Amino acid sequence: MTLDGVRERRVRTGGIELCVTESGDPADPTVILVHGYPDTKEVWSQVAARLAGRFHVVLYDVRGHGGSTAPRPLRGGFTLEKLTDDFMAVADAVSPDRPVHLVGHDWGSVQSWEFVTVARTEGRIASFTSMSGPSLDHLGHWAKERLKRPTPRAVAQLLGQGRRSWYVYALHTPVLPELAWRGPLGRRWPKMLARLEQVSGGGYPTASLPSDAANGAWLYRDNVRSRLRGPRTDAHAHAPVQLITPLGDVFLSERLYDGLERWAPLLVLRTLDAKHWIPRTRPDQVAAWIGEFVTANEAGRLPVTATGAYARRFGGRLVLVTGAGSGIGRATALAFAGAGARVVAVDRDAESAARTAESARLAGAPEAWAEQADVSDERAMEKLAGKVAAEYGVVDVLVNNAGIGLSGSFFDTTAEDWKEVLDVNLWGVIHGCRLFGRQMADRGHGGHIVNVASAAAYQPSKALPAYSTSKAAVLMLSECLRAELADQGIGVSAICPGFINTNITTTARFTGVDAEEQAHRRKRAARLYGLRNYPPEKVASAILRAVVRNEAVAPVTPEARVLRLMSRFAPGALRALARLDPPTAPKDKKQE
Repeated sequence: MTLDGVRERRVRTGGIELCVTESGDPADPTVILVHGYPDTKEVWSQVAARLAGRFHVVLYDVRGHGGSTAPRPLRGGFTLEKLTDDFMAVADAVSPDRPVHLVGHDWGSVQSWEFVTVARTEGRIASFTSMSGPSLDHLGHWAKERLKRPTPRAVAQLLGQGRRSWYVYALHTPVLPELAWRGPLGRRWPKMLARLEQVSGGGYPTASLPSDAANGAWLYRDNVRSRLRGPRTDAHAHAPVQLITPLGDVFLSERLYDGLERWAPLLVLRTLDAKHWIPRTRPDQVAAWIGEFVTANEAGRLPVTATGAYARRFGGRLVLVTGAGSGIGRATALAFAGAGARVVAVDRDAESAARTAESARLAGAPEAWAEQADVSDERAMEKLAGKVAAEYGVVDVLVNNAGIGLSGSFFDTTAEDWKEVLDVNLWGVIHGCRLFGRQMADRGHGGHIVNVASAAAYQPSKALPAYSTSKAAVLMLSECLRAELADQGIGVSAICPGFINTNITTTARFTGVDAEEQAHRRKRAARLYGLRNYPPEKVASAILRAVVRNEAVAPVTPEARVLRLMSRFAPGALRALARLDPPTAPKDKKQE
C-alpha cells in the first residue's frame, strides 16, 4: 500500500531544513508520525496510507535523516531541546490553529515523550501514541528506583534491560558506529531486518540509510547519559497517552513501563505479539489503534483505561468467546473485558450474547459485539468467521467454550444423543479452531486458542461416556494443535475445570429416564453444584493466566488437579473410582 496525493514541503528551523510530507484532508484532525533510528519517515508509509482517508497525516524526516539536512557540527545538534524545536516548527506549519495528535516509534517515541512533557508544547498536542521508545526521564527514574532497592526482581530487571541495550553502548563509542554503518552494516541491514523482523520491501529502508544511521548516532550521544544521570522530575504528560508494547521486542523490556501511570495519568495500554518494527510488520493493527485513539480524543472522551488483571497484556486485543451467554463463557468474556480487550460474545441465544456484550462494555472493553451462532453448525461458523474478520479483524484470542452436558450409561445413550454431544462439544471446537485458527496462521502474527475441556477428559466414568469422550477428544485435539501451531507463534491451551457452579444443570440431559425423573435429577445436580460453589469467575481467571503463560493443560479446581495427577501416576485408582455409582449430575462445567 502506498501513499497517493502526497504533498511535500520544506520547513526551516534552527539552521536546518526538514523534509515534510502531508496526505489527507488538512481540514481533518492532524496526525504527526515521528520515526525512529536508523529509519526515515518511510517507515510509516504503510500506516500513513491507512490513516490518510480519515486524517491529515504528516510525516517528517528527523534532522540528519532522509531528505532533511543535518546540523553542523553534529555534536550537540541532536539534543531533545532542538528536536522539540523541530517538532514545534512542523506542527506550526501544518496545523497552526489546532492541536496535533502525535505518534512516535523507537527514537521517534523517545523524543515525543519530551514533546508531550515539556511546558512549552502544552496545548499543541491533543494525544500521544508511543511505541517501542520510553521517556529517558522515566527510564532514569525507573533505574534509580531499582538501584535504591536492589531486590532480586529489581536486579534481574536491570540486568535484563542492560543486556538488551548493548547497541546503546556501542553507539557511544567514537568513530566505529559511523564506519560500520557506512560500510558492511549499512549494506547488510536490509537483509538483517528481513531475516530477524520479517521487514522488507515497499521502499524501506531507503538508500540514505548509511548516512542516516551515522548521523543518528548523535541522538544517543547527545541525550542518553545526561538524562539518565539527571532525569527531570516534572516529566508528566499533559495529553492522553496510548502505549503500544510489542511483547517480542528484543531491545526493550515491557517492564520498563511499570508505574507509567504515575507519569501519564490518562493512559491506555495495548500489547502486540510482535517484534520491534511494528509500523512495518503490523500496520493494520497499529493504524486501527491510532485511529481509535485519535477519534476518541477528538470527541472529547476520556481514554478507556483497563484496570483488571493482565490489562497490559490484553488491552486492545480482539477476543472471541463461544458460549458467552452465561456461566464460564460469560465470566471469561467479562474477565477479558476488564483487561481492556475488545470482545466478541458468541452464543446460540442472541439475547444472552447481547447482555454479555453490554456487560463487557461496562466492565472496560473498549468495544464489544454480540453474535448469534450455533457452534455445531459448520456453515453458521463459516459465516461468523467471515463476518468477524471483515468487521472486527482477525481474532487474537479464541476461547472455544460452548458445550452441553449429558449423563447416562452407554446403553441408555442413543446414536442421536452421541451426535448431539459430539456436534457441540467436539465439532464446535473443531470448527472454531479450523476457521479462526486459520485466520491467525494466515495473518502470520501469532495468537492463542483456548479450548475448554473438562476434568472428565481424563477421569473415566460409567455415567458420562459421551460427555467424557467428547472432552477427552478436545484435550487431545488441543495437544495436537499445540504441536502443529507452535512454529507459527500460536499457543493452544486446554482448560480442565471440575465442579463449577453454573446453570448447566438446568440444560443438561439425563438419558434413559422420563421427564419427571429428569427434572428431579437436574434439581439434585443443581443442589450438588451449589454446595461445591466454585464460581465461573475463577475459571475465567485461569483462562487468562493460561494464555499469558502459554500453558498446555490447565486443571482449574482442586479436584481437577488431583485427578490429573492420578491419571498420570495412579490410573488404576481412577479406573476403580469409575466403577462407583456417581452423583446424579454431570461432572462438569459450563453453559453454552
